[in-house]
Amino acid sequence: NATIINFNNEKMQITWATRELFPNENVSFSYTFDEGKHKVWKPCTTYLLDQDYNSGCLFKTEGPTLTISIKNNNGSEELFCKKLKSDFYIKPSRPENVTFFWEEDTVTVSCNKPERAAWCLKLELQYKSKFDKEWQSRTSKCCSVGEQGFDPRKCYSFRVRLRRLVPYCNVVNYSSDWEAETFWMNGTLLDSCDDDITSQPNTVIVLSCLLAALLMMLILLILLCKWQRVQMSVLPAIPDPKYLFADLFNDHNGNVQEWLDKNDHVMLQTKLEYEEPESITEAESQQEDGKNSDKEGPLEKIFTFSGAAENSDRKAAQIARLIPASNTTTSFTDFHILMDDDIYVML
Repeated sequence: NATIINFNNEKMQITWATRELFPNENVSFSYTFDEGKHKVWKPCTTYLLDQDYNSGCLFKTEGPTLTISIKNNNGSEELFCKKLKSDFYIKPSRPENVTFFWEEDTVTVSCNKPERAAWCLKLELQYKSKFDKEWQSRTSKCCSVGEQGFDPRKCYSFRVRLRRLVPYCNVVNYSSDWEAETFWMNGTLLDSCDDDITSQPNTVIVLSCLLAALLMMLILLILLCKWQRVQMSVLPAIPDPKYLFADLFNDHNGNVQEWLDKNDHVMLQTKLEYEEPESITEAESQQEDGKNSDKEGPLEKIFTFSGAAENSDRKAAQIARLIPASNTTTSFTDFHILMDDDIYVML
């Protein structure tokens, strides 16, 4: 129940399960890197604690051979002792100066070569795309590893670490901590694959919105045309009096009486233009009939007052149609006019 770690052959960390091995007892720890009979033991200066009980020690690595001793609190009784090779418990440091080299669909990852025992190390590369749930792993000798088959349209996450060879160099399979994760797409370093994940859906969303808007506009136009047809068939359009009586609103500001007066005058003038030729023709025919009647019966005089409308004032010019009873005689001062059903007098 002890864990021994040699951090890059620089620092040693030894921990033990104090609750199981030494319950309710605060033990002391000492170590030495000497191999002869005359060993110089060094007490632990940096203890690791577990609920105020010593559960480990951290000290500097000073040689390949280590001997440790655990005694009771006052140092009178040795509870545990072990001799070991410190080089068999090395945990390497993180890879330094990691670089990525892209060539089409192939990527090569490399790092700085450690100064000591580089042949005992392997460089491990792990990667996954946004569509992968688990990491893909590739391992090569220190300190370069390559892989091919990367899709330039995908964003990939990469991480690397160094591994110690077992059992040739280590008795425990120790690896370094992972180097900081990086994100790449087609040879371009990104801050995060979230940018790529959101960019493509954003494009799809924009295109979908545009298509939906165009489809909605088309549907609205079709519905509008059909609605206009239905409205015209069910509810015929009611003419706006504003356009039928434009002169009433534009010229007379809605004054109906003024508009009627002017309209009566216009209608009267129109009537005169169309009725005057007819009245003249009828008067001439009456004169001819009068001449014929002079020869047969008593003398009767028929006068047509055709010029009265032209000489009088515009407002006094009116047409009076008199429809008398049959054989009625009308008197005008000294003149007597016999009127029957087929004549009328213009004044």
